[in-house]
Amino acid sequence: MSTLKLNDKLGNLPTTPGVYFHKGSDGEIIYIGKAANLKSRVRQYFQKNRPQDTKTTVLINEIMDVDWIELESEVDALFFEAELVRRYQPRFNILLRDDKSAQYVRVDYKSDYPTVSLVRRPLDDGAKYFGPYLNGVAIKRALRFLRKAFPFATTRPIGQKRANLYYHLGLDPGLEAGKTSLEQYRSNLRKLMQYLKGERVTLVNSIEREMKRAAKNKDFEKAAALRNQLFSLKELSRQVLFSDRELADSYRDEAMAELCRLLGLTKPPRRIEGFDISHLQGTDNVASMVVFANGVPDKVSYRKFKMRTVGNDDFVHMSEALSRRLSEKNRKAWGLPGLILIDGGKGQLSAAIAARNKSEASGINIIGLAKRREEVVIHKTESLKEGSYAKIIQTAQAMEAQVFETAEFINILLPTNSKLIKLLQRIRDESHRFAVNYHSSLKRTRQTASILDGIPGIGPATRKKLIRHFGSARAVLLAEPTELQSLLGQQSGAKIARYLKTLR
Repeated sequence: MSTLKLNDKLGNLPTTPGVYFHKGSDGEIIYIGKAANLKSRVRQYFQKNRPQDTKTTVLINEIMDVDWIELESEVDALFFEAELVRRYQPRFNILLRDDKSAQYVRVDYKSDYPTVSLVRRPLDDGAKYFGPYLNGVAIKRALRFLRKAFPFATTRPIGQKRANLYYHLGLDPGLEAGKTSLEQYRSNLRKLMQYLKGERVTLVNSIEREMKRAAKNKDFEKAAALRNQLFSLKELSRQVLFSDRELADSYRDEAMAELCRLLGLTKPPRRIEGFDISHLQGTDNVASMVVFANGVPDKVSYRKFKMRTVGNDDFVHMSEALSRRLSEKNRKAWGLPGLILIDGGKGQLSAAIAARNKSEASGINIIGLAKRREEVVIHKTESLKEGSYAKIIQTAQAMEAQVFETAEFINILLPTNSKLIKLLQRIRDESHRFAVNYHSSLKRTRQTASILDGIPGIGPATRKKLIRHFGSARAVLLAEPTELQSLLGQQSGAKIARYLKTLR
């Protein structure tokens, strides 16, 4: 299919939930995916500035055609996708799958007490398995919603003959108390399995026919139960399973595209690091480094620095933090970021740039985010190694941002609805949170430390001996030298007495 025809198809994508098919040059289905919003999700694959891993990039290069099936709800899309993947086995679904995260729905249908559960791997145990499902959160939510329509047990009770709480909530068949027969329960499980296979339309039609037949036979209790099942199934269209994640992905992609556009970058920075300083009147000085990989927090890569420089000087501390981060040892261990975001304005940014220029990583882009008006701060000649600042100003104005220019700096006030400013604020806020937490931890440790902890030559055993003898650290501080010498010996006692005298 030509690029023109593919673009026409992408323009006709609906905004409803569904399942989409990526096809290769020979029409073969190479990938099947689900979407809460087909238009938004499918078009993400073709965004030029969207960060992609290597496997996804290979997939995109092979896509020649796209088709889709519209469905009523996210739940339908979740189960229908899994059934189609099982049926067609597209090679990229297998290639991109992470087996550690895959889950299966296990229905122990043939048991004398059938249960429904989630497992990591299917076994040859006679149970029915559905999946795999890669989104563990979504499948758990879906089963929670489906349990209202088709009550099922998740575990087999031992020695229990009374109906449990879940039965009274309408979520369990109450098999142990005889509230439902095994035959009725299995009939209900067959409907559940039909839904798990993606056969919702057939199932709904079947339940409607069964309900009408029950009403005709004046079995109104059964007809009411079937009616409630239909209501529960229709409610599924309102449930959110994964659209919140899709929306976040879309916002992140747009933010990264805005970042490239504003700064004139040729490709999105896969790794962005945020730095902040925290202290209290020059004490317990710390710096934080948070990492966002492809716009998402990578908490394993977070780092914190206890400042070696004393005093209350954010600029000096920022310089120290960047110098230590960009040391040869840390460059090799952590790699290099594509962009550094400094929590602060011109002063902090200048200090960070100076530290970067002294290192062997002078090609890293650095910008600041000033708190007072949430302005993006860019040094005209030092912040960025790509693009010209004149073009940045022009682009910022085209993005409806306010630009404030001085001899050395550009301050850009982006619109409040900008996806980029929200991403930068999130990185800045995360670096601030991480720094404050570390500072608070050091502060608590210092405040609870005993005055005896700082005495040279005193270990834990000696401290315990002194506290046991004198009763408190304050009493040790006021003790006479002769008492200390009597307890600890002439030399140690005299040494400690001289030190304690300086603390009084």
